[in-house]
Amino acid sequence: MSTQERWDAIVIGSGLGGLACAAYLCAAGRRTLVLEAHALAGGNSQVFRRRVRGREYEFDVGLHYIGECGPEGLVTRILNGLGLAERVVFRPLDPDGFSTLVFPDLTFRVPVGWDRYRARLLAAFPGEADALGKLVDLLREIGEQGRRLQNHEVGMGELFASRPEFAKWGLRPITDLFAAHGISQRAQAVLLGEQGDYAVRPSKTPAVLAAGLTDHYMRGAFYPEGGGQVIAARLVEAIRAHGGAVQVRAAVERIAVEDGRVRGVVLAKGGERIDAPVVVSNADLKRTVLELAGAEHFSAATVERVRGFRMSLPLFTAYLDLDVDLGARGVPNTNYWIWGSYDLEGIYAELESGRMPSVPLAYVTAASLKDPTNRHLAPAGHTNVQIMTLVPREYAVWHVAQGPHDARSNRYHRDAEYRRSKAELVERLIEIAEGVIPGLGEHVVWKESATPVTQERFTHSTGGTSYGIEFATDQMGPLRVGPATDVAGLFLAGASTPSGHGIGNVLRSGVVAASAVLEADLLGMLRAGERIGDPAKLPPLTPDWDPVRASR
Repeated sequence: MSTQERWDAIVIGSGLGGLACAAYLCAAGRRTLVLEAHALAGGNSQVFRRRVRGREYEFDVGLHYIGECGPEGLVTRILNGLGLAERVVFRPLDPDGFSTLVFPDLTFRVPVGWDRYRARLLAAFPGEADALGKLVDLLREIGEQGRRLQNHEVGMGELFASRPEFAKWGLRPITDLFAAHGISQRAQAVLLGEQGDYAVRPSKTPAVLAAGLTDHYMRGAFYPEGGGQVIAARLVEAIRAHGGAVQVRAAVERIAVEDGRVRGVVLAKGGERIDAPVVVSNADLKRTVLELAGAEHFSAATVERVRGFRMSLPLFTAYLDLDVDLGARGVPNTNYWIWGSYDLEGIYAELESGRMPSVPLAYVTAASLKDPTNRHLAPAGHTNVQIMTLVPREYAVWHVAQGPHDARSNRYHRDAEYRRSKAELVERLIEIAEGVIPGLGEHVVWKESATPVTQERFTHSTGGTSYGIEFATDQMGPLRVGPATDVAGLFLAGASTPSGHGIGNVLRSGVVAASAVLEADLLGMLRAGERIGDPAKLPPLTPDWDPVRASR
């Protein structure tokens, strides 16, 4: 990469939002440069590999399952618009139970399809069948209309006028909806059993978010063949094929703003400046406004909003290799959500007070079951397993005073107390996971873990969260910032924009940001089946293609 090259746009950060934005800008004829501080493109969708005693392992950082991958799904449309739909194969999870919700005295398998889901809920709670049936029908309506709103198929005013139930309930806390229908705490917990995907306490969860998450998977839950890195790698492929570039190990020190508009960026290494009339930040929202661009370039109201945004609760992840083939043992291709209590509000109260939950809380998933074709995941006869849990926001939980982004050193991982805290939580999660996979602990031959401090180190996310700012009733939709900003030529993509977090949502955020730059309705064009990219420009498919190598 030469800093003397002329670029029409620069994208900071190679998360899927940034890559989707860059790919569409390039496909529309805008030469775009993506700058990534890390050694691998992909942001939270990337993978990491380890070689231990001659054995290779690969683990997903943030892509564990995804919806909207059918022929008419948003993810498929976005890929199709770049000529990539045929290059990303999605494998379905168990349609009879893509997620298994485990409570103290109830196990509930979540099936594909609203009708099947409704019937199974009513069978699980026969004493609440009438009220629960009406509630599920309303959630379906809210979820489907919320999807239309996010995909720009309908405007807020039109939706509120034509759908009074959405207007009444959609933006209110889901707990209001539960109370109005007299739903028991047990049934509420089951309805919110996958809400670790957004990590908001129930009393702050917008009904449209809760309903939207369920709706997202009602047409199927999937996993990309070849692992999470595949989507990022194919987007990188499209960017380069259409005249753009992706540069890793290229951290941005600041966004150059002069006379109220963007002029380019300055690199951290060497202080080199790269000029461009458009900059799209896929970086952390708070760091973008308060550090990269500088608060002085935004209105006082915007700065106050950004400073006041709460970040989502962060995650802790244990990565395990088991010397047993769980598929051969009959373990289903499902996600396990383990809740040690039906009182989800109480669990969040503990987390938000800085304490670890006093009851079991874990998400257990096995990539080897989702994609047995991926030779990188684990050695033959072994199983790749991840166990995740929500943790408090406070750095003190990990015995550090500040995050690595703000510290002068990244030596936190050598601290004995930090390592002890990690090790203890890994063992706790293994113990919890044995409730759904008996004997799991006896088969662990390799393990590693990541804290929110790790997340902040590699992605520079404020507080080490994977989800951006919390998608709560007071921080959702138009209450957020973006895609356009107070600074002319500066746009935003990613989890903290109105699109929200999650693979499908951040991909959408990139398309929305590109639409704002191009002053075009790209989502409308994609709904109509148009292709903005030229598939003929893409390189030929090869059997030895490696998504990690392609993302460097």
